[in-house]
Amino acid sequence: MAKAPVLTPQADDFPRWYQDLVSKAELADNGPVRGTMVIRPYGYGLWERMQQEVDARIKAAGAQNAYFPLFIPQSYLTKEAEHVEGFAPELAVVTHGGGKELEEPVVVRPTSETIVNDYFSKWVQSYRDLPLLINQWANVVRWELRPRVFLRTTEFLWQEGHTAHATYEDARDYAAHIHQEVYADFLENVLAMDVVPGRKTVRERFAGAINTLTLEGMMGDGKALQLTTSHELGQNFAKAFETRYLSKDGREEYVWQTSWGSTTRMVGALVMMHGDDDGLRIPPRLAPVQVVIVAVKGDDAVLDTVRGIGDRLKAAGIRVHVDDRADTPFGRRAVDWELKGVPVRIEVGPRDVENGTAVLVRRVAGSKEPTPIGALSKILPKVLEDDQALLLAQSRKRRNDRTVEVTTVEEAAEAASTGWARIAWETLGVEGEAQLAEQGVTVRCLVAADGSVPENDDQPGNIAVVARAY
Repeated sequence: MAKAPVLTPQADDFPRWYQDLVSKAELADNGPVRGTMVIRPYGYGLWERMQQEVDARIKAAGAQNAYFPLFIPQSYLTKEAEHVEGFAPELAVVTHGGGKELEEPVVVRPTSETIVNDYFSKWVQSYRDLPLLINQWANVVRWELRPRVFLRTTEFLWQEGHTAHATYEDARDYAAHIHQEVYADFLENVLAMDVVPGRKTVRERFAGAINTLTLEGMMGDGKALQLTTSHELGQNFAKAFETRYLSKDGREEYVWQTSWGSTTRMVGALVMMHGDDDGLRIPPRLAPVQVVIVAVKGDDAVLDTVRGIGDRLKAAGIRVHVDDRADTPFGRRAVDWELKGVPVRIEVGPRDVENGTAVLVRRVAGSKEPTPIGALSKILPKVLEDDQALLLAQSRKRRNDRTVEVTTVEEAAEAASTGWARIAWETLGVEGEAQLAEQGVTVRCLVAADGSVPENDDQPGNIAVVARAY
């Protein structure tokens, strides 16, 4: 009788495969309130590594971390009409506290533009106070009707940046800098994710923004996932909250603003873009554990050897875990590390100790070969970099293979059943976009003919990237 697979095969049921993997790789569990999640230590370790990498890039862009309250007066959200309209269906509102009805209901933050602007209006007085560049790491609540762990949850973790600038050009350039130098750099060079940078259409952009820049990734089933966004807010919030400054020539001017964010959705994207039927495949530059050294047997010679290898690899700057659990069968441990997607597994048994070798198992490349123990410290850095590059190449190949050029709305909808479509924006237009939306297909972004981000929606030659999305 054939042994049942550990995970539902992707080809059989991709959503079930995803749920299986999130659970069996010990990333997260569903929380007690519908739509919430409990992030387990292994999943949170991935998020911590993401935080470290993104935070370093944010600080290199000149922003500083701060913290704003979880509760926002409801009146704040009503000051910017388009903003509150966009978030109204998702708001969680507190009407009672301390056993009494509140004089004014408070909203559990869905995002912090309004409360940040209330304080920006106090902190900004002169052009000397600009640019003001603030970021916070926090949780937010958006009442999700169709939850899915990491991808869409009622509460999730994120960073949200908020900035104020003296001119439109400064704000525009800063939003673009975050889009490319923070987010695109991180997604491609750390998460090994092929992404398409583009501009959201009016229909899809952030409520209250004048422009939204996005990075879109293709998941293993051909659907799209919005990974990060960077918004130009213009002066919409500045005018609502009277955020003004005294210019060099003595005139009062409204500031120009941006906001931008990345979330725990990236953990879900990591699963769906790189995972396979055996489990996760973690990019080496991200992995909290880059190399796990597994003792096949529990005898003293084997245990001494694996611990010695661990010490040498740590000294070489590699993130290592030594698995010397002799009371747990080797086969079970091997499957567990496959599920968790650790890039490299080094297996050492009694015969390996005698031969001075170890079995080097590469999760990404799928290879398994004996390797001299003394050579491991020298060869592993290159192995890890090669596998990092391989993951990015595989994700890029998937997008290229499953993206087609089309010329009609009907062809675009058909192509979106298996992957992405590209169609001239002047052909599709807002009417074609609305027709696609009725079929559950969206314009993920607009890109220029040369693949760059367009300066405006109606730039000649713009291409609409069309897909079904999470």
